[in-house]
Amino acid sequence: MSDLFRYRTIDLVTVAMLGVAVGVIFWGWNQLYAVVSTASFFAFPPSIGAISGPWLLGGVIGGLVVRRPGAAFSTEVIAAVVALMLGNQWGMSSIMSGIVQGLGAEVVFALLMWRRWGVVAAALSGAGSALFAVAYEWNVYWADWSVGYRLVYGGLFMASGAVIAGLGGWLLVRALAATGALDAFGAGREYHDRAGAPAQSTAAR
Repeated sequence: MSDLFRYRTIDLVTVAMLGVAVGVIFWGWNQLYAVVSTASFFAFPPSIGAISGPWLLGGVIGGLVVRRPGAAFSTEVIAAVVALMLGNQWGMSSIMSGIVQGLGAEVVFALLMWRRWGVVAAALSGAGSALFAVAYEWNVYWADWSVGYRLVYGGLFMASGAVIAGLGGWLLVRALAATGALDAFGAGREYHDRAGAPAQSTAAR
């Protein structure tokens, strides 16, 4: 168990790199969301929860790749900071969103003892990240909504987190593993074990 908390240099660098990459994705999604959410919001306000899953990718991907306590949280927060630096419509409040979303993903991996990294764990992590985000947003963004609206929004956000961030993040990590980019991590070694092919590089020590 103590080995889980022993970060290698490559773990730290990878958390930072993933955070930056996902932060750019966040920024891009912010631009598209500004357009898509308008139609969704006016049709039925809580339905925007169904398209909010992309903002949870950082925690899921960071956890699945690095597989150490704090990796999911740190990746999500770094991504939020990068998206803020690139410019967004929420300002500094996006940092708090990154904190609660990263915490939600990390809590799920912690409950699984940082030992389960399959598609179910990924989906649960995405849903957990959404649950924490919903608890925060109910009071910050949607305080004037009825209880019914809030519950619908929460359910849709959690479903979006499970499918888009959870399943989508899991598929993305598998795709990266197939390129050999993750050979120094468990995800890369697992891919080669399934494929019956040798890893392209040895794990960093």
